[in-house]
Amino acid sequence: MSSIRPLIPLLLAAGILLGGNGLQSTLIALRGAQEGFSASDIGLMGTFYFAGFLLGCLAITRILKAVGHIRAFSALAAIASVGTLLLVLVLDPVMWCAVRFAGGFCFAGLFTIVESWLNSGVSNNDRARVLAIYRMVDTGSVTGAQFLIPVFGAGGFTIFAIMSIMITLSLVPVSLGDRSNPRPPEDVKLDLARVWRISPLGCFGCMAVGVTNSAFRTLSPVYAEQIGMSVADVVTFVSVGIFGGAIIQYPLGYLSDRWDRRRVLLMTTCCAMLSALALVFIAGSNPLLNFVIIFIFGCFAMPLYSLSAAHSNDRADTGEFVLINAALMLFYSFGAIGGPFAASTAMQHFGPSALFVFSAVVYAIFIAVILYRMQARSSVPAGKRSRFTALLRTSTIFARLARRNGDSDGPETP
Repeated sequence: MSSIRPLIPLLLAAGILLGGNGLQSTLIALRGAQEGFSASDIGLMGTFYFAGFLLGCLAITRILKAVGHIRAFSALAAIASVGTLLLVLVLDPVMWCAVRFAGGFCFAGLFTIVESWLNSGVSNNDRARVLAIYRMVDTGSVTGAQFLIPVFGAGGFTIFAIMSIMITLSLVPVSLGDRSNPRPPEDVKLDLARVWRISPLGCFGCMAVGVTNSAFRTLSPVYAEQIGMSVADVVTFVSVGIFGGAIIQYPLGYLSDRWDRRRVLLMTTCCAMLSALALVFIAGSNPLLNFVIIFIFGCFAMPLYSLSAAHSNDRADTGEFVLINAALMLFYSFGAIGGPFAASTAMQHFGPSALFVFSAVVYAIFIAVILYRMQARSSVPAGKRSRFTALLRTSTIFARLARRNGDSDGPETP
């Protein structure tokens, strides 16, 4: 435990940032609806966020090399904090899209900095423990921060000020932590064409999950609000879906290590599609039914990214874990850019339940691709399968933090 103690300030900063970012995503949808923004407006904000996020993932390494971790973190946190206040000072969809783009860029950079810092400070013996703590911090902070909304309300200035305070407070543990400024990471090696050749199914799966999960995170509060839920129920609806994905991920991963991974991926996608359709045709406007079904939906929709990544890693050569997963993060981002706007357009024309009809259609396409790839290629023998790893979609650097013994990490490998 003493070897992990120096990393506690970074984990604390990560928790504050993850909570603030998750809170902002839900609040923007709720407050936007209150201000009369259309579902398409809110979906476009999600698209701008993920476009900024993609750009941030690609640009942050150069920023780190230019000014170092602490200065880069301070600058990005300051911009994100100012942007949060601009959301309440200028209630305009165009301004909110611009702020969300900047926020996506900043949060991609902030998560990259934290994960790069953790990666430089953790030993291989402690890597599994730090990853487990980081995932618990992610789930706990994102779900817990949501409930600040019913406490302080989605209207007015207070909740935006609290978000700004949270982002600003993340500077404190980073600035006062007892670690020196680490060496900037090398640029993430990206070879999207090679990764696609290694696993077309894994790449397509990550894009499909990017489309559906980004639509869910951006527009599920809009769905819940439009079917008549209270603010507290909206927050519960979003949190239950996220929590479901967190608790079922490892059992599915354990199963996929022992079966043909594509069969588990097929089963999980089918369950995600059926639960999405259940939200459309069964849940109606009943809050309890919606909570139960969205929990089931989260259980199967959220782990699809890690299952797709695990399948890709089964096909990779030794030492390609970082290369594969950095590329898959970008494939996810490509899908995430288009998902919110496409889903919001469907909602604009066909009502709130179109969000989950849209998701079901994407899952149906993914199921067809899985079945095709199962016919086109033999399964990976059990002895050659890699061990399942639950991956966060916070930055391309997370692959370095989660790398296994024997996996290459370029010049930074201890």
